[in-house]
Amino acid sequence: MARILSIRGVERRFDTTLALQATDLDVAENDFITILGPSGCGKSTLLRIVAGLDTQTAGEVTLDAKRIQGPGADRGMVFQSYTLFPWLSVLDNVCFGLVERGLPRAQQLEIAHGFIAKVGLKGFEQHYPKQLSGGMQQRTAIARALANDPRMLLMDEPFGALDHQTRELMQELLLGIWEEQRKTVLFVTHDIDEAIFMASRVVVMSARPGRIKLDREVALPHPRHYSVKTTPEFAELKAELTEAVRVEVRAAQQAAAAA
Repeated sequence: MARILSIRGVERRFDTTLALQATDLDVAENDFITILGPSGCGKSTLLRIVAGLDTQTAGEVTLDAKRIQGPGADRGMVFQSYTLFPWLSVLDNVCFGLVERGLPRAQQLEIAHGFIAKVGLKGFEQHYPKQLSGGMQQRTAIARALANDPRMLLMDEPFGALDHQTRELMQELLLGIWEEQRKTVLFVTHDIDEAIFMASRVVVMSARPGRIKLDREVALPHPRHYSVKTTPEFAELKAELTEAVRVEVRAAQQAAAAA
């Protein structure tokens, strides 16, 4: 598959602190890459640089061979917090980017209603965020991001604030949408089961200053059902990734104790 995102030698310093050391990563079209690592390792920093919400101190990030120099409609971002506009209904939240693009209202509504149905919110179009559960708010945020038809979907622990059952349902929902649409996804998480279940590739980052220390393909079949978590292949990959992350968590703890 063709490479669409290229990260080359990307570093990020905050004053004198090196948060992210020279990092390289290639993302192919239709990849679903999950990023694991200890807290503070630079996962979210790297994602924000790709989103154009932060700027690297060194290196280059290109999307379709064009250098990323700020936010753009070609990248859809979904955060852990529910970043909906509280004064807009579900329908108008999903339409927001379409309005910004100047699409005719009839086309906005057709696209928005389609994605609202895909995320299971049909019938809630006129509800406001305060009337929705956390899972429903995040479904709305995903529908809003997808409605813009971005080249890539960037997700920063999007299910981290949800309860366990809702989180699993959201994983299945998003994976089902990905299996249907094959949107390229870069997804940050702390949850190893989630990382394996969702991904075509899992990347593990080292303790700060972060770098990519492990890159593993997930060769589990699609369509992917939760029963895959009981397979020997899943267990084997989970054991490897758990140990890789544990080593980096220990390193981070030792560095903090020595500081």
